[in-house]
Amino acid sequence: MKILVAGGFGVGKTTLVGSVSEIRPLRTEERLTEAGRGVDDTGGVEQKTTTTVAMDFGRITIRDGLSLYLFGTPGQDRFWFLWDELALGALGAVVLADTRRLEDCFPSVDYFERRDIPFVVAVNCFQGSRQHPGERVARALDLDPGTPVVLCDARERESGKRVLVELVEHASRLHTARMLA
Repeated sequence: MKILVAGGFGVGKTTLVGSVSEIRPLRTEERLTEAGRGVDDTGGVEQKTTTTVAMDFGRITIRDGLSLYLFGTPGQDRFWFLWDELALGALGAVVLADTRRLEDCFPSVDYFERRDIPFVVAVNCFQGSRQHPGERVARALDLDPGTPVVLCDARERESGKRVLVELVEHASRLHTARMLA
């Protein structure tokens, strides 16, 4: 099953894919350059030195014969042309959010809502950031009722796995409801 991991620039997509992947993840990281200084908004992530320019790829086996294939999307607008190809055949998506820059995940939320792709919002709890309850984040993002919001630490494998379980269960409920309608 194909899962996308999306969100704004520097929110932890590469970290999440890498922390849960059972294989060495494929990464298309490149160094940030002086030429990108006026293009990439590094506000809040000033220490960031690299960025994903195509995708990240990882895999996690759920059980024999069932694996999740994780595709981390690039966060900057200039790489969005890749999203349509990456989204083809996806079961669902994780929209990773940083409450210090919550507005950065609006484009991802809009993308998946417009395409009717099931998604969950995973709030990456960065050290030093204020913790907000999931319901408050859902209201701030104006999410459709029933869209799960989970708190996570993208660096921790178990935390990332809980996010993926929530997404698979949510997507399964939505797909079942659509089939019965």
